[in-house]
Order: sequence, then C-alpha cells, then structure tokens
Amino acid sequence: MAVSDIISPPTPESTSKHGSNKNRRKIIVVVSVLSSLVMVIFILAILYGWSKKKRSQVKLPDEHVQTVGEKYIMESQDDDTKLLSFSLAKVSKSTNNFAIDKKLGEGGFGPVYKGVLDDGRQIAVKRLSKTSKQGIGEFKNEVKFIAKLQHRNLVKLLGYCIQRNENMLIYEYMPNKSLDSFIFDTIKSSLLNWSDRFRIIHGIARGLLYLHQDSRFKIVHRDLKASNILLDVDMNPKISDFGLARMFREHENEANTISIVGTLGYLSPEYALDGIFSEKSDVFSFGVLVLEIISGKKNRGFSHENDSDNLLAHAWRLFKEGMAMELLGSHMCDSCVISEVLRSIHIGLLCVQHHAKDRPTMSSVVSMFGKEGGLHQPKQPAFFAKQSVPQHNLVSDNDITMTTLEPR
Repeated sequence: MAVSDIISPPTPESTSKHGSNKNRRKIIVVVSVLSSLVMVIFILAILYGWSKKKRSQVKLPDEHVQTVGEKYIMESQDDDTKLLSFSLAKVSKSTNNFAIDKKLGEGGFGPVYKGVLDDGRQIAVKRLSKTSKQGIGEFKNEVKFIAKLQHRNLVKLLGYCIQRNENMLIYEYMPNKSLDSFIFDTIKSSLLNWSDRFRIIHGIARGLLYLHQDSRFKIVHRDLKASNILLDVDMNPKISDFGLARMFREHENEANTISIVGTLGYLSPEYALDGIFSEKSDVFSFGVLVLEIISGKKNRGFSHENDSDNLLAHAWRLFKEGMAMELLGSHMCDSCVISEVLRSIHIGLLCVQHHAKDRPTMSSVVSMFGKEGGLHQPKQPAFFAKQSVPQHNLVSDNDITMTTLEPR
C-alpha cells in the first residue's frame, strides 16, 4: 500500500478548525498584553499622582535645609485663633508672581510683598528667603507668638503658606509701611506732627504693656525698633516681627543667652555685654524709640555739631542743662504741646537708665503718660562711646541689623 494511501490529506473542516484555534490564541495574547499595559499604566499613574502630591507638601527637615510643618502651625494655635492656610497658587496670584513692583521691603527674614486677594483684601506676604540670616526657628517663633496675640497695637497674622520649598506668613497690610520711613526721612518727617507722634508713642507703650503683662504669656520682643513699628491707614502703630521674641514662664523674670541678636542702638547694656535679657530690655529699646520719634534722629550714627555722642547722651546733656525742648524736631515746634514733649523726653530718659532695676515697667510708663503728676529724676543713661560695643559677626541688610555678640 502506498504511503499516500495511509496519510489522508486534511479536510477543509479540520483546516478551518486549526486556523480558528490559532486566531483565538493570538487574541488571548493580545488581550493579555493590553491588559498588562493598562495595569502598568494605571499603577504608574497612581504612583505619579502620589509622588506629585508628596512633592507639593513640605519636605522633611534635613541637616542643612529646614522647613516648618503644618503640624507645628496647628499645634501653636488655640481654638479661638485658627489661622488660614493659603495655597502657593493663591499667594502667587495675589502678588502677581512676586513681582518686583509688589515688593514692600526686605529684612533679615526675607522679602515682603503686597498682595490683593480675589475678594479685594490687601495682604502683606512675608517670604522666608533661601539665604535668610534668620531661619526656621524665627519662622516658628513668629507663628507661635503672634498667632495667640490679639491687640490693636500688634500687627495681625492672617495665615501662612507652607508648600514645596516655600514658607510664608500672611499679615494684614499696613498702607503706611514702617515708622522709620517717616521719622528718619527729611521729606516725609514733616507729615507726622507732634500729636501724631505722641499718639504713636502711646500706642507702642500699650502694645508692649500687653506683651509684658496683659497677654496670656509674658513675652519679651527683643527687637523693638522703628522699622518694626508698622502704621495702618490711620497712622496707628502696630508692633511687628516676633522672630526673636522669647516667652517667659509665670515666675521667670530674666534669662541669659550666649547668642545676642538684635539691632545695635536699641540693645540694653546688660543684654549687649552680658547676654541678660528681660522685659526691662524692651523698656530700654522703647526709651530709645521715644527719643528717636521726638528728635527724628537715629540713636546709632547720631551726630551733632556741638558733640559726637549718640542720641541718648545728647538728650541727657540737653535735659541736664534745662534745654530739653531743643531735642524736638524743628518742624514741630510751633504745633507741639510743650508739657507733653518735656514729659515724653523725661520718660524716655527713665527708660534708658544703665541698670535694669532703675528703669520703670511698661505699666508704670503707661501710667506716667496718663497722669499729670511729677516724675522722679533720671540718672545718667546708658550710652556707649563709639568703639565700646563689641561688634562680632555684624550683618547689615537694608537697614535691618542682626548682631551676634560675645558677652563678657
């Protein structure tokens, strides 16, 4: 029998069945591959969304670059002082992407920008600079203190923005900027008459009294100066910048530090030389500020044709010689109330006494301004010869001076 007779040729029916099975296997393979691809794409999409969300949040602090977390912000608040969390997109839009023409100024913390929210509210955005001399500690400090403080003479913190690498504080906008832009400017100084200045002095005193005595905490500001006094639309003063502030326990009256930070010209002698600070350190800074507001001259860098002492020494000399009115800026002489000027100079000198125990408390200062009674005579105030204050690691930035001194 021939081989061809044994092996039958495939029938049309078997050929069709074989082709159908082959096509089915192809379809199964294609569907499996497509399903796997869809699954991979789905998983990648989930991972991408998760990583993008994680990147948009605050990075964990590392050894060199620190950021503050929202947990800290929320733990720093009481139920009645909740802060708003602003998105980076919202803040960026309000400041026109941090445009140069929106910049209000710059300090040790970083630049400050003016913003306008969608509802028309004006805000001031304090943005932590990547190269800031201050840093995360000061950022946390400011949130911790000012979020819990409510007083008409303290600047109001509205909220914060913590996103990506940005740490920002959102404040109420002060249209007249800072006090130093008026009292130390030869042109704008004339816009502040004596009644304005007297009211500003009172407002600063009340704000400090609140910090030292009337708030829920005893707080020492440690950097009170003209550039940290903001003025609202009605020229009411508001104390700002709590980055260096320290909270005291209930029965604690003073503290000591080896890192002395602040601004030369406003530092009390016990703080500048020995690292000791207390509410009397703020009283000293307030006294300097009072004499600067009255005279329109800076304590640091002060010069006078008849002497080379600083402003405190000059004021003391005029007071002893019975010529204290000469300290007043000339453009205010015709409109001032002489008794108010003399009393303010007297109180200012009492506040800058060399020894902290000789300075009044802020409650006494507010009482002195509100009464007509006599005042005890001040002693020679604390003032330094030009080269007597140690100036190690001094950094000056746009008239904002951060000083690190080595105490004795």
